[in-house]
Amino acid sequence: MKNTKEAQLLQTTMVYEEAKKRYADVAAKREKLERALEKAPPGKIHVVKTEKRTQFYLRSDDSEKSGKYILKSDEATIKTHLQKSYNDKVLKLLSIESVNLEKFLKHSDGMIQKIRNVFSDNPQEVKNCISPIDVSDEDYADKWLSTPYTGKAINDQLPFFETNKKERVRSKSELNIANALFARNIPYKYERPLQLNNGNIIHPDFTMLNVKTRKEIFWEHRGMMDDRQYATQSVLRLKEMMKNGIFLGDNLIITEETSANPLGTNEIEMVIEKYFGQDQRMPWDRISDL
Repeated sequence: MKNTKEAQLLQTTMVYEEAKKRYADVAAKREKLERALEKAPPGKIHVVKTEKRTQFYLRSDDSEKSGKYILKSDEATIKTHLQKSYNDKVLKLLSIESVNLEKFLKHSDGMIQKIRNVFSDNPQEVKNCISPIDVSDEDYADKWLSTPYTGKAINDQLPFFETNKKERVRSKSELNIANALFARNIPYKYERPLQLNNGNIIHPDFTMLNVKTRKEIFWEHRGMMDDRQYATQSVLRLKEMMKNGIFLGDNLIITEETSANPLGTNEIEMVIEKYFGQDQRMPWDRISDL
């Protein structure tokens, strides 16, 4: 028995990861400001602004009403105490933010995964009866990969390149890209059809899934850039993709080569690391590393 309703999943968020980064950054900045304030000279600067000028007075403590006038020529003293005043104000605000972030992280740690596991920890027979609002990365990737598609046919007269995933690709460079993605367990589909807004259908070389962000990324490899007609068509294809919200540096990767300058496997690895990080293996793939 299967639930025929298509689940509308919660939008993916990086809020917890960003909160952790912010908390660490705030802690580092607080420590830096605290050290600076410890070394700062005694006294507190008082700024008096009139219509014509701004004056600076140095007070020995808060009880002092006026303070000692600082000549504008004494820039070092003015800058030192203005920086001290700034550091003190910012430190107080960062301390408040740190407390708030700590409470947020303490009460929400692992909440996304807990919500996902309410569905994904069940046997398949139970899952078939539920329309979830969120699922584990494993379930999401499995469903993405299991959605069928028909790629472009490859002429039998062309050289035969078979990937480690046991699928045929058109070139040695595409073989290297496919195997690098497969080695990192990055879900991908080779030459999956994509319908554009004008009704045209294109077949990007690779459609990949960033499991962590659940975002599709396209990879176009231009293998004959020393062919003028091929290069012209590649430019037109890029313009067409941009009209459909596919932009280089966001959800589009482009690599190029000529007959004299082939795409290196080291370059492929650098591209993958840039877009997917050092390791996109699923949690269940990393168990053997522990």
